[in-house]
Amino acid sequence: MDEKIQSLRARIDDLNLRILDLLLQRASLAEDIGELQSAMGLSHYDPMREQEMLEALTAANRGPFDDATVKSLFKQIFQASMQLEQTQEKRRYLTSRRAHDGDTVVRVGDVAIGGKHAPVLIAGPCAIESAAQVEAVAAHVEAQGVRLFRGGAFKPRTDPYSFQGLGEEGLRLAREACDLHGLALVSEIMDAGHLPMFEDHVDMLQIGARNMQNFTLLKAAGRSRKPVLLKRGLSATVEEWVMAAEYLLNEGNDQVVLCERGIRTFERYTRNTLDVSAVALAKLETHLPVLVDVTHSGGRRDLLVPLTKAGLAIGADGIMIEVHPNPAVALSDQKQQVDFETFDRYLDDTGYHTKLSEKRHEVYGF
Repeated sequence: MDEKIQSLRARIDDLNLRILDLLLQRASLAEDIGELQSAMGLSHYDPMREQEMLEALTAANRGPFDDATVKSLFKQIFQASMQLEQTQEKRRYLTSRRAHDGDTVVRVGDVAIGGKHAPVLIAGPCAIESAAQVEAVAAHVEAQGVRLFRGGAFKPRTDPYSFQGLGEEGLRLAREACDLHGLALVSEIMDAGHLPMFEDHVDMLQIGARNMQNFTLLKAAGRSRKPVLLKRGLSATVEEWVMAAEYLLNEGNDQVVLCERGIRTFERYTRNTLDVSAVALAKLETHLPVLVDVTHSGGRRDLLVPLTKAGLAIGADGIMIEVHPNPAVALSDQKQQVDFETFDRYLDDTGYHTKLSEKRHEVYGF
């Protein structure tokens, strides 16, 4: 009896290997089909095709499994093949670490973002309001060692009657102030048609949260010679955020920086909720630098220091913060911008004073 059992088990072992070989052949064919479907822009999942296969299998079923069991077994095989195709597809994404060795370093003027470089700081007002205002902020942040200046000339606002920015005049004012103080300018672009104007004035294009999935804008920015700062959408998943970056890289622009700026949740104590897990995921899944916008993440001045520390601790390559000479009279974001005294204290409390002075000495020798 024992010999009979061993003989039957040997047959099962042989069948297991034959089934495995057939499954591997099937998987290889599924991969080939998936590649052809991708090239043609077709979906990998075809429910009608799956139904046809299941009907053919149950029609050929001779037992001892019932039809429900046969369907369940082959649905697992179908699902495994689909997951394999998706894994292969991800390997081809330009943002994926599988497609790029090491960390991408993005250069904005003389500033390097990412890799083993020190965390950067981007500081400046929410909006460019006047020549005096932008000059005052540029002078102050430059004196503190900041090299990257942010300032909005075109402002996407929820209320159509609120301040929309100075437009091209704002870009010109910001450019003059940045040139005077040796700063690189980062500003938000909202319209693909504005690209020539922005390329004349800014050092880095910012694509804001509300335009993260403006695919026409993404494609245009992807064809630009300027580096791009891509903010995460208000309710965007990490995958959607990374796929938006994929649009930029697919058009030829590999100088892309991701920026987590907080997402919309049920929480009401803060303007948004800083998703530190998204920063860690973006660093793991992509080779792109990742920044944290601490001003929009919490919308509260008393959270700027802890949010900065959290962002840097999780691996962020830099921080963005809004600075204004007098936030109480600012034309936008009055409650979350900081004045000069608060900004200086923020630099001390986060240790950025030391980081920036060391970087300044490294670049300029003083």
